[in-house]
Amino acid sequence: MGCLPSVELPLEDAHGRVLTNDLLARADHPTADDSALDGVACRLADTVGATKDQPVRLRWIGEVPAGRPFDGTVGPGEAVSIYTGALMPHGADGVVPVERLHRDGDTLWVQQPASLRDVRPRGQALRAGALALATGTRLDAAHLALAASAGHGRVEVARAPRVVVVATGDELLSAGATEIGPGRSFESNGPGLVALAREAHAAVVRSERVGDDPDALRRCLDRAAGDADLVVTSGGVSMGARDHVRTLLEREGEVAFWRVAMKPGGPTLFGRWRGTPVLGLPGNPVASLLVFWLLGLPALRALEGERAPSPLAATWPAQAGHGLQGATGRVHFARVRLRREGASWIADPVSTQSSGVLRSLTEADALAVLPPNSSPQAGDTIEVLPWRTAPHA
Repeated sequence: MGCLPSVELPLEDAHGRVLTNDLLARADHPTADDSALDGVACRLADTVGATKDQPVRLRWIGEVPAGRPFDGTVGPGEAVSIYTGALMPHGADGVVPVERLHRDGDTLWVQQPASLRDVRPRGQALRAGALALATGTRLDAAHLALAASAGHGRVEVARAPRVVVVATGDELLSAGATEIGPGRSFESNGPGLVALAREAHAAVVRSERVGDDPDALRRCLDRAAGDADLVVTSGGVSMGARDHVRTLLEREGEVAFWRVAMKPGGPTLFGRWRGTPVLGLPGNPVASLLVFWLLGLPALRALEGERAPSPLAATWPAQAGHGLQGATGRVHFARVRLRREGASWIADPVSTQSSGVLRSLTEADALAVLPPNSSPQAGDTIEVLPWRTAPHA
């Protein structure tokens, strides 16, 4: 399971967190047979054959509000008003919905037979002691509601993973800088990576920039390693003389792997600095964001102990549009736009596959996962990963 310590949180603060222990139901839910709708509770045998044209007459003897048991027994030919969630009274074994009856004082005219389907049996949702939520569940709104219905006001969850984002390069300027000169660029990786980390419910400790200075980078990594569960860098991982992230980790840290057979994102690095995991991303902005989405977010989920598959397990089948091309010796995650054609999704490449053009990510609905050396023809079946929550219209 995950490596992060557990914390106890009230349900209202636990959204997006990952359970670190099983949650068992503290009581049956519902605690007794109750009604699934508003109507009258009565005996099934008394309403056989009831229709709108030939209603059955019953005697009204009271009502059962939610939370208050009926003090009495429903006998032959009798009925009580009942409300959603109210306990079934003794003697009654069926419910007629309010839309199918008419009351005149103490007389009820029932226009359809009572139904057992509208009675929720004790423990239908949960039995006392039964597993409500398993360790490793990331808690969404439905999970939190279920935890509450199982009797839990607080839950044990993994602490949010702490992330430090570091963008490297002398050419980078703050996105808010008032002037920009030749060879300089506004730094965009940091804001994008911070947003992705926060979407994954991580706690971003800080985002900073550092130039191509190995001493400054060393100090930056030292600070980050002391504050983070995962350090995410962009730039400095290729083969150039000024790619100091890679050389520093090789000389003074630990490199678990360097270079991945994927496009974009080939120079990606993973290692440790002062014992803290470091994910070294390429500096090209598209590669930086996509590699973090494909590899960094699963790493955060693993730290929390989430029971979730790799994003590569969530592909959709689609048909290739014109112009898709794989990469030599590498898996190509091509940016595509999805459109509907009959019963099929068609995946068309966006305007450019350049790793430096961020606009291509805003144009894309999905990534086409193209095996090495593949050249799909229009109409061929391919696999796509949804990049956005829904395709463009």
